[in-house]
Amino acid sequence: MYRIRFHGRGGQGMKTASRILGTALFLEGFEVQDAPRYGAERRGAPIFAYVRADKRTINERGIIDNPDLVVVADDTLIPVPAAGVLSGIDAHTVVLINSDTDSQTWSQRLATPATVITFRMPEADEGHGESGYTGVACAAAAARLIGFLTADNLEQAIRKELGEHGATVVDANLRVARASFDSLAAHAAVVCEGALRSAVDYLQPQWTRLEAEAAAVSAPVVRAAANSELSKTGSWRVERPVIDYERCNRCWWVCSTFCPDGAISVDAQGKPEIDYDHCKGCMICVAQCPPHAIAALPEHAAQLADTRS
Repeated sequence: MYRIRFHGRGGQGMKTASRILGTALFLEGFEVQDAPRYGAERRGAPIFAYVRADKRTINERGIIDNPDLVVVADDTLIPVPAAGVLSGIDAHTVVLINSDTDSQTWSQRLATPATVITFRMPEADEGHGESGYTGVACAAAAARLIGFLTADNLEQAIRKELGEHGATVVDANLRVARASFDSLAAHAAVVCEGALRSAVDYLQPQWTRLEAEAAAVSAPVVRAAANSELSKTGSWRVERPVIDYERCNRCWWVCSTFCPDGAISVDAQGKPEIDYDHCKGCMICVAQCPPHAIAALPEHAAQLADTRS
């Protein structure tokens, strides 16, 4: 059985990646499971999706704890414990990372017996953010590493899963998928099928027993001391809202009120300011700003501009 996990952030298309890969495997004659897992958070939050594929009936259920292939769409997730990127990997596992850093460096950083391969997202169409194509690039990369998946079935899967968005979107995604698929030709078929597991060897989950506590302790309100302030959720961001103060009308109540995380404060002159430590990049402020004074910039580009200024 093939067991594949996709790790990314909300908005990068990990659910779409698992569906595309699952459909391509189904077209190759496999029984398939594909499903995402994420919580109540929004864009930028760590999420993962998984795919199982076998020529026989799949009796396994739930999270994949020992994957054959781990695809990491965003390398900033690797050091985040809650993301669980490295959970259950061993010498059999192949770890594919979308990163500018080479595979040898990542192997040294992770000190893992797993095979580490890096690839870089192909350039997307001008005017479209890279994150809009991350899912399809990761699905195509995974298909190439599995080895037996044909380019024709991958294309058919993309058309099936994205067809409702129109020909322009499908064609743009196909271009990215083909480039991603071709770029990893040297690593074709590096992923090997994992062994079937016996129900006799099944390990029960390790439950943590919580003793009853006062509600103020076990369920504090979000404004409780040392709560959200210490959780730097700004690290989830894929895109950054940036205010052009020359266009800003100081209608501060709009952006500050609509911000779901209270990350926009207003000074005494009515000037809005964004707390980037806690802004998750949901872009609601961009959509609500009446004079369109707030623009969305790719986070990596914004960070590069910060280092130059």
